[in-house]
Amino acid sequence: MREFNTTGPCDEAKHYLVPPEPRLPEARELIERGKYFVLHAPRQSGKTTVLRALAKALTAEGTYAALHFSCETAEPAQDDFAHAERLVLASLRSAARGLPSDLAPPAWPEAEPGARIKDALAAWAHACPRPLVLFFDEIDALRGESLRSVLRQLRDGFLARPGAFPHSVVLCGLRDVRDYKVASGSSQRLGTSSPFNIKVESLTLGSFTAEQVRDLYLQHTRETGQKWSKIAIALAHELSGGQPWLVNALAREIVEKMGHRGLITSPLVSKAKERLIAARQTHLDSLVARLTEPRVKRVLEPLMAGEPTLGDLHYNDDVAYLRDLGLIAPESPVRVANPIYREVMMRVMTDPYQEGIVLDRAWYRLPGGRLSMSRVIEAFLVFWREHGDILGQSATYHEVAPQLVLMAWLQRIVNGGGFVDREYGVGTGRIDVLVRWPLRERVWQREAIELKVWKPKKADPLAAGLRQLDGYLDRLALKTGTLVLFDRRPDAEPIEERCHVTHGTTPSGRRVRVVRA
Repeated sequence: MREFNTTGPCDEAKHYLVPPEPRLPEARELIERGKYFVLHAPRQSGKTTVLRALAKALTAEGTYAALHFSCETAEPAQDDFAHAERLVLASLRSAARGLPSDLAPPAWPEAEPGARIKDALAAWAHACPRPLVLFFDEIDALRGESLRSVLRQLRDGFLARPGAFPHSVVLCGLRDVRDYKVASGSSQRLGTSSPFNIKVESLTLGSFTAEQVRDLYLQHTRETGQKWSKIAIALAHELSGGQPWLVNALAREIVEKMGHRGLITSPLVSKAKERLIAARQTHLDSLVARLTEPRVKRVLEPLMAGEPTLGDLHYNDDVAYLRDLGLIAPESPVRVANPIYREVMMRVMTDPYQEGIVLDRAWYRLPGGRLSMSRVIEAFLVFWREHGDILGQSATYHEVAPQLVLMAWLQRIVNGGGFVDREYGVGTGRIDVLVRWPLRERVWQREAIELKVWKPKKADPLAAGLRQLDGYLDRLALKTGTLVLFDRRPDAEPIEERCHVTHGTTPSGRRVRVVRA
């Protein structure tokens, strides 16, 4: 029986599999035209699976000798380009063992360091009875002079194709050529497509569509008889944003880890999501490791604060970088790629605050099991009066520190029971928070909270906040909610004096709680 794969490339004999080649429809035409191009996409999005399948199909059809191989083993060479050349050629020869004998490369000719890749590929192209198509996977594992040398040699041999050099070359990595690092352990980048300015295109690999997620899950249904509800499939696509690893991980969590054997429903998908976030497996941890990078912070901090990003000359490059990493969605406006990533980011950022919050959750529960939001807010203000000035200045993401502290407070209260859902986006000027607290099976108490900041030299955001909260409550079909206004002006009243709760009325007439902090 096949399984949902979350480790390495997919094997159609072992894994449920979205047909690889249709995910990259432009590749065949470019190869047939003899083009050199780049494929870049986030980790665990299916790049290697697609390239291996394409290489296998091209060779089997009899027109080309196509080979996929990895440059990752050459990473330790760093700037030692002579050593890197030997490692790349060794990886290529190892991968070529799977080719028919008449297509295999000859013995590599003797060549000077800095020309070994070029001369070896030229010799192979001359000896091979078919045009060569080579997929250089993990090309961005190379660094410094090793990377420059390989790219230069590919460019130098380009004009000799196809008789004396590969007909088509595809460079595959996490990022586009101009964002390849050229120095180990540094943030220095090529900043240009040169020395590989012969590329004709930079392709990327999109996430699974809703239809592809459905087809993948139904492969499991056909083989095992275990069914998915339509709502469960739609929720899995929504939570994952179609990210291939997440799509497979949600299903694997339910089928293998949770051991569920009956109909797969949306509550099971939600539970699987929470388990993945709590476990924070390698894929999710690799995203977390990026959060302190300056380029990542420059995009995510205003995104989470809901602020526009005006006048930053690096912003567009930084956005492109985050899209290559898969942290934000490929299309505008800028937003986190999917709800699971968004929740992981927020929980990681609120974890340090949660560690310092000690409270008795039972005190916040009313008779009948409901959560008392008035008690939650009242206790938070006591905590904020005592610690707010220090916590508001200490965060890595300084611009959203107050919001993170409040969300940590909420998360601590609902841990083990309810959920805290967050929404934010560039230019919205707010963070929307929904607390979901279980009352009985499939029945939830829902509490909407709008977070805004009063910034220096700006007007009181009360009116805008009431209007925005109104719209949020409309979307949730709720009658009331809470607006929290954090005052971050240097000339604001002392924190002990400004923290209080009042009530306000939204434009539609809803009576809501207004919290000044």
